[in-house]
Amino acid sequence: MKRFYLATVIAFIIACSSCGNKSWKKAAENPDFIHRSIKDVTDVVRHDIYSPPVASRIYAYISVAAYEAARNGDSRYLSLEGQLKGLDSVPKPVPGKHYCFALSASHAVLTVGKILVMSEGRIEGFHDKLMQEFKDTGMPDSVYQNSIAYGKLIADRIIKWAGKDNYKHTRSLSRYDVQTDDASWKPTPPAYMKGVEPHWNEIRPFLLDSAQQFKPLHPFTFSTIPGSNFYKLAMAVRDAGKNLTEDQNTVATFWDDNPFKVNINGHTMFATKKISPGGHWINISALACRKARADYIRSAEAYASVAVVIADSFINCWDEKYRSKVIRPETYINQYIEQSWTPLLQTPPFPEYTSGHSVVSTASAVVLSKLFGENFSFADSTELEFSIPVRKFDSFRAAAKEAAMSRFYGGIHYMPSITNGVDEGERIGQFALTKLHTRK
Repeated sequence: MKRFYLATVIAFIIACSSCGNKSWKKAAENPDFIHRSIKDVTDVVRHDIYSPPVASRIYAYISVAAYEAARNGDSRYLSLEGQLKGLDSVPKPVPGKHYCFALSASHAVLTVGKILVMSEGRIEGFHDKLMQEFKDTGMPDSVYQNSIAYGKLIADRIIKWAGKDNYKHTRSLSRYDVQTDDASWKPTPPAYMKGVEPHWNEIRPFLLDSAQQFKPLHPFTFSTIPGSNFYKLAMAVRDAGKNLTEDQNTVATFWDDNPFKVNINGHTMFATKKISPGGHWINISALACRKARADYIRSAEAYASVAVVIADSFINCWDEKYRSKVIRPETYINQYIEQSWTPLLQTPPFPEYTSGHSVVSTASAVVLSKLFGENFSFADSTELEFSIPVRKFDSFRAAAKEAAMSRFYGGIHYMPSITNGVDEGERIGQFALTKLHTRK
């Protein structure tokens, strides 16, 4: 009888232990941990005021780190090793050890993020809080320690990989020298900042063969003659800006995504910090994952897929910007048409052609449509934290189309820069779909 009783007690304890394991795993594998980790880095990127290209680089590395850790939770997912330029020797879990790969992924995101930003202390505080939440799930200590160790291995590999992408080299290169000819880009008010990231085409791409792989059509011929094609393009921007509808004004403001808007009050100059175009599409990825109820692995897949195509879009787009050096509408209109005209949006500090938001938005929409479907509707609440209302879209492509047109409404791009930018983004996105394989 005693033996029967003892056996019953042991069986009960094992059963309870099994239930406990299922309980902590469900809590620890909540994809919200990864969403919150990515968002925390986004908040720090915004706080530190990184330019759109630099922000895209950060998103790519933290997202690949998340995916390489998370994918081990499902054997159907493939490593990006050998698919992304320069990425090899990605650490693998130790057979026989137990892990929580959602924890490894979150730890990897925040560890890589701390290396790539200036305000690492802001990430550190969030990291400590998040790790405690993982512990509070009831996760066995051995699983916690194994997962943290594996996340660090992934992070260390990604950090080493990032260190060879020429970013440090470009920090030592000369700033952009403003050209004196009439056709070339000039700094614009109110801050008259020098050209941002003129050497970004030297950054190692993730999927592209080179920064010049998808050159857009040659930019339009410069002319100051009234009635010329260039003059007409500038007049179209000016006239649109003077006759914006309420909805067009709303669209331009919603997609502004200027990470450093300069404000002047008397003799005081201060900045309004907002999310970048790439950050906006990273957040749309999060919204899509949440609506689709994607688990932590599929969520990490979405972030990595979108982030690397955003990063490559900036590399390709910036190559053209500093090759063609097209003058901005504000400069041209003020000099040749109407001296007092100002655009609705503040003109960004880099050349005009092609429209970065058009390229990035279209490429992102191509990838997201593949992941979630062509007719995936969603409510974009990205700008709520900046007191800008939610906008609803029937598809990612509809959102991308609106984002592209917002630059015309905002008065910062000529129409060919938008239409050719959309084509550029489409080609980059489609190319990414042929090169990036995340499922067996």
